[in-house]
Amino acid sequence: MINPSVVLTGIRQVKIEDRPVPSIPDPHFVKIAVKKTGCCHSDVLYFEQFQCGSFVVKKPMVLGHESSGIVVEVGDAVKNLKVGDRVACEPGVPSRYSQEYKRGIYNLCPEMIFAATPPIDGTLCRYYCLPEDFCVKLADNVSLEEGAVFEPLSVAVHSCKLADIKFGDRVVVMGAGTIGLLVAMVAKAFGATEILIIDIIDQKLKFAKETLKVVTHTYNSKNDRNLKPEEILEAQLKAFDNKRATVALDCTGIPPCISAAIQLLEGRGRYIQVGMGPSHINNFPIGAVNEKELMIRGSFRYGPDDYATSALLIAEGKVDVKPLITHRYKFEDVVKAYEALESGEAIKVMVDGPEGPDDN
Repeated sequence: MINPSVVLTGIRQVKIEDRPVPSIPDPHFVKIAVKKTGCCHSDVLYFEQFQCGSFVVKKPMVLGHESSGIVVEVGDAVKNLKVGDRVACEPGVPSRYSQEYKRGIYNLCPEMIFAATPPIDGTLCRYYCLPEDFCVKLADNVSLEEGAVFEPLSVAVHSCKLADIKFGDRVVVMGAGTIGLLVAMVAKAFGATEILIIDIIDQKLKFAKETLKVVTHTYNSKNDRNLKPEEILEAQLKAFDNKRATVALDCTGIPPCISAAIQLLEGRGRYIQVGMGPSHINNFPIGAVNEKELMIRGSFRYGPDDYATSALLIAEGKVDVKPLITHRYKFEDVVKAYEALESGEAIKVMVDGPEGPDDN
């Protein structure tokens, strides 16, 4: 057997090469034939710049981390999965010996092995191995494409759990990209009754309100740069029927969005930073944080039970991710997939696994 893999070799340089077929490294692992992989903004950054934040590619690396597939081999100690099971792949495996793992915050493990994060190879290949407890079996009514969306959906689930969103909450979401849209969808599923989403692209705002039907209010902030801070606040509050939010989640990492989100909160509001931004920002509204006794938390990837929650949300019809998948490409056309994502024309891009002996 061979293991075709999408390998990033340089800036905007991708090739498909045959890598060794992985052997199951531990009796608790399974081998998965990868069938669907979503493209992420981090993939595009590696493609464009050979780095994402502080993570720099120093040797050729297999891309991809939003995947689903079919189990083709199981280790001797595997109890809950069998050959033929369809699974979503949680791509980050922590050290089982770390304090973070023991404390139930394994997403913060400093020794995390995360797919397509240098120097770890990713999931855009024919075969990939994972521990069985980092695979979530798909319900019969959940497709492999939907399973590949578990990864970004789990980011949204994690942030909404940190925000403790519940019935009656009024939520502001900054950014209508994939993560922002998923955050709005999860917030609604968790009980938020009013949701305002803010972006600079009318098409995305229309998609959120009319196609996904998950937000009650929208606001285009592209002209805010010409306004004074107090004018921005007035305009955004007006877009939310002059109500302040109980929860705000920034999915952009852009300093003006962060500031605006905090200003929109009511007293003792909850603020969650979801989007990765610069390491330091100027003009942070610390006075508003004190005067309103705001709760501020960061959110990083996902942790225990977030994938399981994502599985339930989709299986029970609480969240419908299918409309988000706007573009689909064959394995050999993966560069076109990245180009569609970086152009802004796509929301969620899906890439097929390589055709092979495990196709059903």
